[in-house]
Order: sequence, then structure tokens, then C-alpha cells
Amino acid sequence: MKKPFAPFGELGLIEQIRRDFATTGSAVKLGIGDDCAILRPPSGCEVLVTTDFTLEGRHFRRDSHPPESVGHRCLARGLSDLAAMGATPLAAFLSLALPSTMLAEAAGRAWTTRFFNGLRALAELHAVPLAGGDTSESPGGKQALILADIVLIGSAPKGKALRRSGAFPGDALYVTGQLGGAAAELATLLVRRKRIINLKTTDDHPHLFPEPRLDVGEALLRRGLATACLDISDGLSTDLAHLCRASGVNAEIEQEALPIHPLAGKLDAQAALHAALHGGEDYELLFTAPSSVTMPSSLAGVPLTRIGTLKARRTAQPLMTLLAPDGSRTELKPGGWEHFSKSTKTEKKTPR
Repeated sequence: MKKPFAPFGELGLIEQIRRDFATTGSAVKLGIGDDCAILRPPSGCEVLVTTDFTLEGRHFRRDSHPPESVGHRCLARGLSDLAAMGATPLAAFLSLALPSTMLAEAAGRAWTTRFFNGLRALAELHAVPLAGGDTSESPGGKQALILADIVLIGSAPKGKALRRSGAFPGDALYVTGQLGGAAAELATLLVRRKRIINLKTTDDHPHLFPEPRLDVGEALLRRGLATACLDISDGLSTDLAHLCRASGVNAEIEQEALPIHPLAGKLDAQAALHAALHGGEDYELLFTAPSSVTMPSSLAGVPLTRIGTLKARRTAQPLMTLLAPDGSRTELKPGGWEHFSKSTKTEKKTPR
């Protein structure tokens, strides 16, 4: 005989999280269960902290995204920030607000369990303990949304963390992996207008299951290869502009050199280029290195591609320039994601 469904509240949810995320790792002296966690950062290291929202309706849709993808992406956002600075993760903290009905209904309980399954799988892959957080009922009654905030704590040797401001004129520009795949997969997902129930593998799903480049970031720092670095989750054009402004340089991108993801490659040429330059959510790293450095073709199994060069800052010149295959040059303007921009208010109805 099938057992009746027994709803549970916040304490039951916390106990389930505590059971499923047994604290491990030498950096966490005290994890879930007390008023605060206690961390023990490695000797000779600085502590790095990053935080990212995951908001229903902005970053995912419950009717489109598998719950495992939402949990994976929630953690991946913070891990990618640590990767960009060459940091090693120490611990994660999750604050989660759920509609009141989710813990009272079997479908809601199942969604929550699958969300944590996705988060835990990525956490275990990178040995990141969940050391604490908070839970709450989200406001809004029947219209309430799921809200998650992930905090990642990492460490890097004192004074060695990679930053956006370390690039110089003459440095070469590199990206990891391939570009445009996340935007292309998202477009396909939204056309389907129904949720993917199950996926046989998380591989080759750059939007649903992005791969934060932690091993690459750590290798760049350890081997002293990069002068500056950041992740390009907001789109290559937007994040490159951040790097240029922080380092006081201009940039020239070679269109033919851009490594286009196969999913974007199925689009027409113009759409593929737009996805690579402005699509965002690829969670790849953009980094710079002196042109004299012999850069390996890959790090930690991830391909590296030289896509351009940095120039001395000249106010009369565009901040960024795109060099076309025919040799012509056009100004490259930031066209990726920016919260509170006019495009956000008038056009953005899709998850980011």
C-alpha cells in the first residue's frame, strides 16, 4: 500500500540538507548546524568571496529547466567567479527562498530534491562543501517565486589572485573552450516551451550544465601565465569591455579566430557570431598574457584560443575593435547582459 505524502517544513528541509551535504574538507572546521560556520583558510593565502543570485523568471523557468540544471547553474555561477581569479574553492553557502506550497506538495518536494541533487553533483565534482546558509518562505502567495543566493569562499596565495586590471598593451587575448553554445541551447529550450524531463548526461549542455573552469584558472595562476583574467558569463563583448577599462587598454578581436561552439555553428553565420560575441552564459575564461609567452594549446584538458591583441589606450579609438576576415575593422560595442539596462526593462523576458 502506498504511504500517504507527509509534508514537512523548514526544519525538515534543513535536516535533509544537513544529511545530504555532509561537511568535508580541511578548510571547514564547523559546518551546518551552528549559528555560523568556522573556516580555516590555508596558511599564506587570502580569502576570496563571491555571491550570485539565481532568480526564477530571470535565470531559469520552472516550466522549462530541469531542477538539476537549476541547482547546477546556481553553484556554477559562483565557481566560475573563483575560477576567473585562479582561486581554490573552500566552501559554499546557500540561501534559498521557496513558495510555501513547495514543501506542502509532493511535486514541490520532488523539485527541491532534484535541485539539491544537481547542486550536490557539481559540489562533489569540485570538492566544495556546503557549509551553511539560510531558508525562507518567499513572498507572493500563489505567485511566489524561487529565489536562491549562493556565496562561494575561495583562497589564493597572498597577492597572486588573477584580476581584471593586470593587462598591458601588447598582451595577447585568449579564451577557454568554445563560445555561443549557451545562447544557442537556451534559444532551442525556449522554442520547445516545455521542460526537459530527464537528460542522459550533463555533458555537451553549455546552458543547462555549464562547466566552471576552476582547473584552468588555478593552472594559469600557478604557472604565472596570465596577466589578467575574468569569466565571460555576461558575454564576451561586455566582459572584455570590463577588462579594457580596468586595465586601461583597447582591444582588437579577430573574428576568424573565435572558437564557435557546434550548437552555435548550426545557426547562420551572423547569428553564430552574435551568440559568440554577445550571447553570454558560456562561463568560459577570458585572459591575457604577454605575446612572448608560449601558451599551451590546452590547460586541464580545456582548449585555449588566441582571439586578439591589446593596444595602448587612445581616447580617439574605439575601446574594442572587431577585425573581419576581409581585413576591415568595425567598432565592437558591449552587447551582452547588463541588469537595469534599457534592454533589460523592455526586451528581456528570457532566463539569464
